[in-house]
Amino acid sequence: MRVLVVGAGGVIGTRLVPQLRERGHEVIGTSRSSGRAARLRALGAEPVVLDALDARAVHETVATIRPDAIVYQATALSGLSDLKHFDRSFAQTNRLRTEGTDIVLAAARNVGVRRLVFQSYANHRYARVGGPVKTEDDPLDPAPAATMRRLIAAMNRLERAVTEAGGIALRYGNFYGDPDDGLVAAVRARKFPIVGDGGGVWSHIHLEDAAAATVLALEHDGPAVYNIVDDEPAPIGVWLPELARIVGARPPQRFPRLMARLFAGEAAVVMATESRGASNARARRELGWTLRYPSWRQGFAVAYGPPGTHRAA
Repeated sequence: MRVLVVGAGGVIGTRLVPQLRERGHEVIGTSRSSGRAARLRALGAEPVVLDALDARAVHETVATIRPDAIVYQATALSGLSDLKHFDRSFAQTNRLRTEGTDIVLAAARNVGVRRLVFQSYANHRYARVGGPVKTEDDPLDPAPAATMRRLIAAMNRLERAVTEAGGIALRYGNFYGDPDDGLVAAVRARKFPIVGDGGGVWSHIHLEDAAAATVLALEHDGPAVYNIVDDEPAPIGVWLPELARIVGARPPQRFPRLMARLFAGEAAVVMATESRGASNARARRELGWTLRYPSWRQGFAVAYGPPGTHRAA
């Protein structure tokens, strides 16, 4: 297929482009900066500079390229530091997930593109009741923390719009595997504590596995929503100390809920103590997806451990 990847210069896009090429697809990759053109070309994509929020430019680009499929990976997540004020920090990404989604879907509709795959997120989305691991059929959180309501609403809206258009929304887990991962830097600096009992369950996914699932989703008919996560959702109190050990950091600090709420905000406390993980059973079954790193345990070791001490699965 002729595939347009919007946001191809990001951490997942740069893993996705080579995998699409390996499957025989022709790839046109967009980024906001012309400085990424050389890298995208080296990865095998035809580079295009595009602002996903510029409706006229998006419509013209899609009309000119006339792709068979569109993969939407546009976010503005690099350099985030103020997680106490989620909706302020994620304002641009929220726009990309709402306005940007609407613009791209309209452009796709104008030229008859029906094969659509869009980025969403699994962690901190599901209702904080019942068991620790949720499927795509389980209810979403009806009352998110106040400071992240716009963030959650933007992802919910994206998924509705994409599936109504016949496309596929991928609820990725927490990405890892990038050499410049801000999470690792925070762990090394002991700026990522365990709050309360550390019972908040997170799901992770290596970037290469996320890209592999995206390729398979592109070749699958929608509408659908899939959790793209590994096999082992785990509480922060389990995975965070292990990550610290792997990267050679001191064990994470521990804060009571009240202190964490004062310094980091309610959303951070909810994420650290109440979040549910996600099941990948549907994606594995329906997409025929096989993970290179079934568990974050081996994936963290390969991505961040001492060179030569671990090998990929």
